[in-house]
Amino acid sequence: MSSKPTVTKIIIIVDTMVAGGKERRLLELLKGLENNETISVCLVILSNLVEYEEVHHLAIQTVFLPRRGKKDFTIFYKLYRVIKKFNPDIIQSWSSVASVFLLPTVLSSKAQFINAIIADAPWAVKPFSSRWWHLKLSFPLSDAIISNSEAGIKAYNAPSQKSYCIPNGIDLARFDHLPDASEVRRRFGITTTYVVGMVASFRGAKDYSTYLKAAQYVLEHRYDVTFMAIGDGKDLAGLSKMYENEEKIIFTGRIADIEAVVNIFNVGVLITDHRMHGEGIPNSVMEYMALSKPVIATDAGGTTELVLDQITGLICQQRDPHDLKEKIVYLLDHSPIALAMGKAGRERIEASFTLDTMTQAYLQLYN
Repeated sequence: MSSKPTVTKIIIIVDTMVAGGKERRLLELLKGLENNETISVCLVILSNLVEYEEVHHLAIQTVFLPRRGKKDFTIFYKLYRVIKKFNPDIIQSWSSVASVFLLPTVLSSKAQFINAIIADAPWAVKPFSSRWWHLKLSFPLSDAIISNSEAGIKAYNAPSQKSYCIPNGIDLARFDHLPDASEVRRRFGITTTYVVGMVASFRGAKDYSTYLKAAQYVLEHRYDVTFMAIGDGKDLAGLSKMYENEEKIIFTGRIADIEAVVNIFNVGVLITDHRMHGEGIPNSVMEYMALSKPVIATDAGGTTELVLDQITGLICQQRDPHDLKEKIVYLLDHSPIALAMGKAGRERIEASFTLDTMTQAYLQLYN
């Protein structure tokens, strides 16, 4: 007669579940854990913001603890009560905000504290900034510190003896049964032979200015390309106004069926200004590669841990629209090379960046 497996109780705390990189990464992990018989998961969200509808359909316990502003100190006690009731073996934070709110509970709890605070790799962390304090306060109390890139561990000078790199994993089932590309093209009124796209939020860290200037340079000499800028944010209105007369540059805003739209790309682009932001393992690039698209990206943070220059795509110079333009034109004009890069990208995702690979890495850490 076989005995039931020992169940490890894990409570995971995140500030929001808006449509962002770290939230997508958490959603993928929860999907990987929800049916595991050795794990019992409780998700605590420190707001009512949930933009990933899949969260509501996960077979896990979910608790909402919305804060009344940034200085709502009652959240310390509310978190303590939820954690005491769940009685976890492991407490895991998924953001710097969550890590700070957890510190009093971590001090009084026997549970192990996994601090998944690192999701980027900045050029420098400003001393005495809020981010700097979050790290200084939470690192000493962490039993394990998680980064999704080796570059992140180095950038934050995380203690090597308890730091682990677990790259993002992507659920390849998301890319099955997509609508026909011709339907998606009609939806956006695209009639050109080629489509180039960038998926990113419209905030300073993502360098849409360089991408859009490069698009203009390409469109000065050829008429067979449409450029798509997919995402929203505070800079969207200003940039879309600047390019409103460019009929072959399409601003979509945020869209739900991102997989269907990326599927019509011939080239996927992600341009980052490393002075403002260093990527961890960028989800948008993983989506390009999962759909066998060649990638053009900047060497910012952990991007080159995912994109292999000249193999799965091309690495371009930062803040250099002329270099980006040349690389876009090269891939459009050399279809066999672009297709080979896309194929190599898909194979790299299947080998090292799947949902199962990430889930198994976390299970090994938990155990």
